[in-house]
Amino acid sequence: MHQLLFKILRYSGLPFLFREVVQRPRVTIVMMHDISLPAARQAFSYWKRHYNIISMQDYLNACKDESVHRLPPKPLVLTFDDGHKGNFELLPLIEELEIPITIFLCSDIVGTNRHFWFLHEGCDADNLKRVPNDERKKQLAKIGFSETEEYSVRQALSGNEIAKMKRSTLINLQSHTRFHPILTQCADRKAFDEINTSKETLEKRYSLNITGFAYPNGNYGTREIEMVKEAGYKYALTTNPGFNSLQTDLFELKRFSVNDSTNLNEIVVKTSGVWGIMKSIVRMKSSINDS
Repeated sequence: MHQLLFKILRYSGLPFLFREVVQRPRVTIVMMHDISLPAARQAFSYWKRHYNIISMQDYLNACKDESVHRLPPKPLVLTFDDGHKGNFELLPLIEELEIPITIFLCSDIVGTNRHFWFLHEGCDADNLKRVPNDERKKQLAKIGFSETEEYSVRQALSGNEIAKMKRSTLINLQSHTRFHPILTQCADRKAFDEINTSKETLEKRYSLNITGFAYPNGNYGTREIEMVKEAGYKYALTTNPGFNSLQTDLFELKRFSVNDSTNLNEIVVKTSGVWGIMKSIVRMKSSINDS
């Protein structure tokens, strides 16, 4: 049903209207995780034809001094969360199309054979995201998961892959905590350790310049913002849908998730912001009806 709706919305003209009018003066940031190579080629090619893909640093430079660093119309920033091993397979395509991307790495999972907890077989991730962090770890232990266990097959980028990607001028590697907990469910000490130690580890182990952070699962509040600032980051990304301007709070940057989709209609609709805005309207009406 959703795929049919995406097709109807795409050819309704709304994505074109949003792209050419609403998005033209605004910065759109797209979020992916582990998109396949064929899906990435399709999405990257579409974005390259219809948007001006810029790097995260291009956007940050414009925020500092627009008179020196002017942005093109319809600027689009591409980001990836977690540091999945499949991201490395995109490197030739990224270089072929000359598309800049930013990947936010879980520092204590990349470079190891440790696994992402939310991908563990039998894990009810949606429910575990809603419980205190210690309880989440207890529940995971019951189904045989430990965040420090080295499995036979890795899920994340290896150290060698990070080193090769780091050499590309098109790839920017940043921080996404150590083990991807839900920060708002963590005690103060644990939350700050995840935020601060991730930065330190990535800088020391891979000689990266870590200035950016992405909140795991998009969960954050005033406490998390202050911790990110205290740790020395210069900006942070949410999963709040919406567009960005040069005045947007750099620690609450908005993104649209395209769900690693293989369906171009979905890519078009979600990138334009039409889908996110429709969902916001539905939530708003539901909230009004419930009150």
